[in-house]
Amino acid sequence: MLAAADFVGRRGPRKLVGMSIDEREQLALPDVTAQFTFSAHSDRGAVRKLNEDSFLAAVPLFVVADGMGGHSYGDRASQAAIGAFEENFTTDDPAAAQRVLDTIRLANDAVLELTAGEGPGGAISGTTLTGMAFVDVGGENNYHWMAFNVGDSRTYSWDGRTLSQMSVDHSAVQELVDLGHITKREAEKHPDRNIVTRALGADGEVDPDIWLLPAKGHQTFLLCSDGLTKELSDDEIARIIVFHHSEVIRESDGIPMTLAERLVKAAVAAGGSDNVTVVVVESDMINAVVVAGDGDDTVDRDAMSRQLEETRPRA
Repeated sequence: MLAAADFVGRRGPRKLVGMSIDEREQLALPDVTAQFTFSAHSDRGAVRKLNEDSFLAAVPLFVVADGMGGHSYGDRASQAAIGAFEENFTTDDPAAAQRVLDTIRLANDAVLELTAGEGPGGAISGTTLTGMAFVDVGGENNYHWMAFNVGDSRTYSWDGRTLSQMSVDHSAVQELVDLGHITKREAEKHPDRNIVTRALGADGEVDPDIWLLPAKGHQTFLLCSDGLTKELSDDEIARIIVFHHSEVIRESDGIPMTLAERLVKAAVAAGGSDNVTVVVVESDMINAVVVAGDGDDTVDRDAMSRQLEETRPRA
């Protein structure tokens, strides 16, 4: 499901420019039912002529890509990355963790292919990538959310009161923050804030951050391009989420606004200096069987699960 284009996917053609997705899906899995509610929206913003963001919002994958590069290569780069996921996941079944990893590499190859014949000094093509995949890592009821990130598009979690950034920005200013040279607030206005240190299409090998979270109870995740976080602070985003859930506000035509659309519109109203894309996904695991452990409520994980959790970028 690509922004800025008609795309024939598993659910037929759908044009996503200027539109909101607001859908619900349910998976009946062994001993557990997984329910998903998700919304998505993308806008070119108030300044840019072209929307170089693309997104995928369909169980089991939720992905945002923010393209970069002149002569429409940014637009093509983000579409190529999202297209790799669309082509490799054609059912609603839980994904395999290794398949997600392989598809990230395929997405990198697809972006590199866009400028393969340009030669030195030719066109530049790249894209960030952030996403959540609902995966089965093996074992009884061993369903997890697999998060992945390359660049400065972000993934957040929301627990009903607190918005927490899960991903770590791969950016020049984040490195300065990590070194203690500048504060996070100073990073928001730093002249190098648009420089990313990792991106799809930058090298032959891609180095994503990968980590796993057990799928349990009710969970909410927010994915976005940096067009949202350039205009709205985390506190402002959290206030909008609280307001959205506490008020019933309808547009003049009587159609309810999704949370993703509300956040995008707020960012555009605040300046809209870049393309803005937001995907919000909520999951509920019903009748899950909990495997007794050492005092926690997670399930047993196989070797793949343990290996991936060790790569989690933030404690």
